[in-house]
Formats: sequence, structure tokens, C-alpha cells
Amino acid sequence: MHGLPVVLLMGPTASGKTDLSLRLADRLAAQGRGVEIISVDSAQVYREMDVGTAKPDAQARAQIPHHLLDICDPAEPYSAARFRGDAQRLIGEIRSRERLPLLVGGSMLYFRALTAGLSDLPSADPVLRARITQRAEREGWAALHAELATLDARTAARLHPNDGHRIQRALEVVATTGRPLSELRGDAGPASAAFDGVKLALMPPERAELHARIASRLQQMMAQGFEEEVRRLHARGDLHVELPSVRAVGYRQLWAWLDGEGDLAQATQKALEATRQFAKRQITWLRSEHDLCWLNFEAPEAVDMALRQIDEWTPKSPC
Repeated sequence: MHGLPVVLLMGPTASGKTDLSLRLADRLAAQGRGVEIISVDSAQVYREMDVGTAKPDAQARAQIPHHLLDICDPAEPYSAARFRGDAQRLIGEIRSRERLPLLVGGSMLYFRALTAGLSDLPSADPVLRARITQRAEREGWAALHAELATLDARTAARLHPNDGHRIQRALEVVATTGRPLSELRGDAGPASAAFDGVKLALMPPERAELHARIASRLQQMMAQGFEEEVRRLHARGDLHVELPSVRAVGYRQLWAWLDGEGDLAQATQKALEATRQFAKRQITWLRSEHDLCWLNFEAPEAVDMALRQIDEWTPKSPC
């Protein structure tokens, strides 16, 4: 049995996960405990997408080893199933070096894939997907969301009526298997005992504070060249809106502007609203999780609380 826990540091976007992870790693290193960070972010896996993903900078990556950053070209889809395999391998390698694996991010499906497993979902059917897309163009995603509610109420309840990608996928699964996506996900096998560990969650004391942080970060991203970054991706010519990289929050809103939809100010406002909605979904997911150790991201004692949970961890024991 491993004596080193796997530490999961989760939280909504702009909640300070990167900053806390580095401070926590510094404190652990000062105690003689090495740490390596595994990114749990579905957009940070892509090269050429640095500003809009708030990817840890070169200084942070030199300070602490980071994994699952810049491993894919934006034209290459990356999935929760692939993440699970990559993360399992890396956790084993990091532990073999007698270091602590610290998984940091906000892609909640990836965390669930690691801790609860994945059911065997069917692969996408291009013909069926095209048919659903055509229906959405005629009827609108809200109408398809209402249809999904009659077929898979649990999945529909957690999706925004304009979340076309996830509505499409849920309808695909029902059409292909005859079973709701929520039911199939409930069939996921138990996670490996190797992933028993400490689950930390950053949560803002007030929603207004998180919204202010989101707005500030988006403004900072624009100042750092987010528009130029999306322009470069758009100019490549081999990327399109069906790719997971282009669908990332912020990117897809600016991409739509470059495709001729509205102006930059409108695209930026849409990106802000989409990021707030994304954070809301992340918080909803976190509140549904069990055995989380909640941390106030503004509290000066957050690192001390996290260290205490790590120190008190024993295998197969909730934190």
C-alpha cells in the first residue's frame, strides 16, 4: 500500500487553484516532501493555448514539475478517458519517485473519471451528430434541451439550454444505446483503490467575489494578448468549432466573432457570461461530491488546512 496520498485540489475557475497549489508545494518541499503537479484541465492540454487557459507560466513550471500541459495539438481531441489513463500512469510514476501527486484543476468530468471510473459510452456517430446539428439549426438548442428532458431528465437538469455540445452528446447516447447518459454514467465501475486520497475544494465565500475575480482575470487575459492568441488559431485554417479546443470557454466566443458574429466587445461580454456559467456548473458539481475538505480561497490559513488534511490522511480514510 502506498504511503503517499493522491491530493486533488478542485475549484471553480478563477478561484486561485494555481496559486494555492504552488504555495502548498513549497510548504511540502520545505518539509522534505517532493511534489509533482498533474493538471486537470481539458484546455491546458493544448499547445498554442496559453493565455486563455490561464496556463501556469514558465516560472511556476520551473519551480514545480507539471504534467499534462501542452501535450496535444489543438486539432487533436482529448477526452476524459484519455485523461484517466494518463493520470493513472503519472500517479504511479510520481509515487515511484517517492513524491506526492497533486492534481489541480477545474475539469470536473476528468476528476470524476479518475475517482469514480467511466462507463463504456459509445463513440460519436458522425451521421447522427450531423442530423442533430441540423435539427439544432432549425429548431434551436433550447428545443432539443426540452426533448432531452423527456428522455434523460437528470442530464437535462444539469445542462444549460444553450450547451449545444453536451445536449448533442446526451441525445447521441440515448439514440445509440436506448439508455440515458445519466444511467450509463451510474454504471461506471469503482475507481482503483490507488486513488484513495485527499480531496480539497476551493470555494468562494460569496458569489459576487468570484464574479469579480472572473471579470478581472478576463480583462487581464485580453491585456496579455488573448485576442491575438485566438486570431493565430483561427488563421491556421485546420481548426473548427466542433473541436474540443475551439469549444473551450472564451475561445469559442472570440472564434464566433472572428467568424463574423457581432463585435469584439460583444464577444468579450459573452465570454464573461459563459465563464460565470461555467463556474456555476463547477460549484454545483462540487456541492454534489462527498468527502471534500472545503477551503476558503481568501483565507490565509488555507495552506495550513490543506497540510493538516494531508498529514492526517490514512489509506481508505475520508479526509
